[in-house]
Amino acid sequence: MLRLNGSVFMPSVLTLIGIPGLESVQCWIGIPFCVMYLMAVIGNTLILVIIKYENSLHSPMYILLVMLGATDIALSTCILLKMLGIFWFHLMEISFEACLLQMWLLHSFQGIESGVLLAMALDRYVAICNPLRHASIFSQKLLTHIGVGVTLRAAILVAPCLVLIKYRLKFYRTTVVSHSYCEHMAIVKLAIEDIRINKIYGLFVAFTILGFDIIFITLSYIQIFITVFQLPQKEARFKAFNTCITHICVFLQFYLLGFFSFFTHRFGSHIPPYVHILLSNLYLLVPPFLN
Repeated sequence: MLRLNGSVFMPSVLTLIGIPGLESVQCWIGIPFCVMYLMAVIGNTLILVIIKYENSLHSPMYILLVMLGATDIALSTCILLKMLGIFWFHLMEISFEACLLQMWLLHSFQGIESGVLLAMALDRYVAICNPLRHASIFSQKLLTHIGVGVTLRAAILVAPCLVLIKYRLKFYRTTVVSHSYCEHMAIVKLAIEDIRINKIYGLFVAFTILGFDIIFITLSYIQIFITVFQLPQKEARFKAFNTCITHICVFLQFYLLGFFSFFTHRFGSHIPPYVHILLSNLYLLVPPFLN
């Protein structure tokens, strides 16, 4: 690494410090994180295996659940192993390229999960509001297109973030990242150059993916509730509502924690860093654990 006037020119290695202000207790924080990760991996893997070998579960709702489970495993794995290395073994260094790769995987899997949640909401919308056409609309071909589409959408939209960091930002005030994983704004804020383009594009990606998805999820569930409350039989209303309530819980915990993490990185200077980082970690570990 070349240092010029106190700044670092194109660092080859970055240092992740974990949770700022809680370094002395990180080894204990790692225990519940590890337990949540193991339960998430085991639980989601069981779901994948059961759905694969049980032919009666080869329906759109369960195939989307497979997509969600696989994404959850990948999302938590891409950050947790390095995080535990920091907490337990003080393995804080990470190469700049590996950090960018982790950032791309992290934000891509977040975008994929958001797309799958949107598909699940649309599946419930068609199943409840237009049940006679559900089988013909949500065909295997459509589900394949959804899987490919949400993956390409996230991967392609996030990729320019790497390019903007790698080729626009040359000088950094420090190589110490006040985070437990490589997050877009955590890296961008290290630069001493103008980062407005990076911020603007980050906002564009967030609102293109998360903003678009949450709008259509909300519209889908508004229409679902209108249809459910118009059903004549109380038992039918309860059954329809019961199929949606778990989805709503998943949507709320994913998007509420996600938007909190997103906006505090940009506008939450008054929030203690350890609160923000802890909630950011929980945002990536709790949904796979609960799903």
